[in-house]
Amino acid sequence: MRKPPRDLDAIFHERHDEVFEEVDCLDCAHCCRTTSPIFKVRDIERISKSLRMKIGAFSRKYLKMDDEGDWVLQKSPCSFLDEGTNSCTIYDVRPQACVEYPHTDRKQMSGILAITEENAHVCPAVSSMVQKILEAGGGKK
Repeated sequence: MRKPPRDLDAIFHERHDEVFEEVDCLDCAHCCRTTSPIFKVRDIERISKSLRMKIGAFSRKYLKMDDEGDWVLQKSPCSFLDEGTNSCTIYDVRPQACVEYPHTDRKQMSGILAITEENAHVCPAVSSMVQKILEAGGGKK
């Protein structure tokens, strides 16, 4: 396997900023329709409190544990997606995984290239970023 370029983070961050000047997630919401974020305990506590629900009741109503031991949504699309507007009804308290999605503006992109590839199949913005990087020869200008 070819070694990633030294400036991979900068390449991704530049493309991330470029693509998100053009892409409005509210036009798509495909990630919310098809995948589930991982809910960490602090996410569950924060969201439950915001919804004025007990943690157990929130978990029983919305979550399940997946094969890897992570808390994820019981169903798709996301229960908190307003399908009329593609907006998140818990946006201010959404899971950290949603805040960070699609993970293309973080440090050490070389460590999450497999996730980035998966996200390119879900998110048109990530797909566009990857395509632009490949067309530029892996970031070389």
